[in-house]
Amino acid sequence: MAELTDGGRAAHHAYPCAQCGAAVEFAAGTGTLTCPYCGHEQEVTAAVREVREHDFAALAATARPAAPAAHDYRCGTCGAVTTSDHLSQKCGFCGSPMVAEVETLGLVEPEAVLPFEVDRAAMQGALQTWVRSRWFAPSALKKVVSAEQAHGVYLPHWTFDARTRSDYTGQRGEHYWVTETYTTTDSEGRSQTQTRQVQKTRWYPASGTVARDFDDVLVTGTHRVMPEHLAKLSPWPLQQARAYQPDYLAGYETLRYDVEPEAGLEAAKQDMAPVIENDCERDIGGDVQRVHQVRTSYAAVTYKLLLLPVWIATYLYGGKPFQVLVNARTAEVVGERPWSAWKITLAVLAGLLVAAAIVWAVVANGDGGSAGALAEAALGQAGLGEAAAHWAAPGWRESVGVPVYPVV
Repeated sequence: MAELTDGGRAAHHAYPCAQCGAAVEFAAGTGTLTCPYCGHEQEVTAAVREVREHDFAALAATARPAAPAAHDYRCGTCGAVTTSDHLSQKCGFCGSPMVAEVETLGLVEPEAVLPFEVDRAAMQGALQTWVRSRWFAPSALKKVVSAEQAHGVYLPHWTFDARTRSDYTGQRGEHYWVTETYTTTDSEGRSQTQTRQVQKTRWYPASGTVARDFDDVLVTGTHRVMPEHLAKLSPWPLQQARAYQPDYLAGYETLRYDVEPEAGLEAAKQDMAPVIENDCERDIGGDVQRVHQVRTSYAAVTYKLLLLPVWIATYLYGGKPFQVLVNARTAEVVGERPWSAWKITLAVLAGLLVAAAIVWAVVANGDGGSAGALAEAALGQAGLGEAAAHWAAPGWRESVGVPVYPVV
């Protein structure tokens, strides 16, 4: 059973094993806390409530105290003090799980969590499949599969619901056909008059109102992992989220949000905008549409802070960090990869030799017209188009631009 330490902002949940006194951790894919030493299992504390949405207007009207840049954990097992900005992590000295008591930090409290489902073994299997599919990657990429520094992290996300009403102005385009006459000149210099059908469009003013209810628009709550990478881990089974319990965080790292809810709502509105514009186009009708202006009002806006599970593996190649993310619910893998210069070189040379052999054989048989096409086909079947393009490009190795997530 979890214990709450006493210490103001240093207060946190500790997880001593009821059998051997070590520390238990949440076991991915189960509903239990498991001791890695004696194997004893403890049930996760059952939630006494459902996942709820919160009124955004009430949040905006409430003054929130500034959260500390970092807080102290005093380990309940060894007594060591660790300063961190994580909501959960392991003690840097004895490895015991520590989960902060969020109420003491002046932060919006997590409402829901999607617990880890993919354990470390399944994560490594997903990485192996991903690595095998990376053509022309250096052998160093294989190290990411067995990288012990791969760690499980809960990443903060906001979800927003809203009832929208949008007034728009635009134009409806309707196609029609006209016959045009034009003159051409044949090979002997003689003029010829011909006709053709040409499509034109008549435009009519259009205006109206559309309405749509949005549910669980997901917005990344941290800048510490690139949003475009997290977006590729979608979709998430949000309907499986459970009411927040600190027990689910035991043994994993959890980032605080650094995207405030107000900024998150603005990002959510940007995600809503193209959906609303599509609604306007459908409402306009016709063959083609132009939307000039959309004015949207938002009502019944609600939010919640949700923690999503991700495995993060990092490795170095050529002095640069590369990061690979694994969705810890679906095992979807997203990551950056370098390109191996020597593998590309050998592959291109091998392809050229094959192409040269084909050309020589075709020319020797007197069919020179098809030699080029056959050579091109040979290169394509060898899968060398992408490799050649990267080899020929000035920067043949992909850049990363992804910050290495610090392991405390």
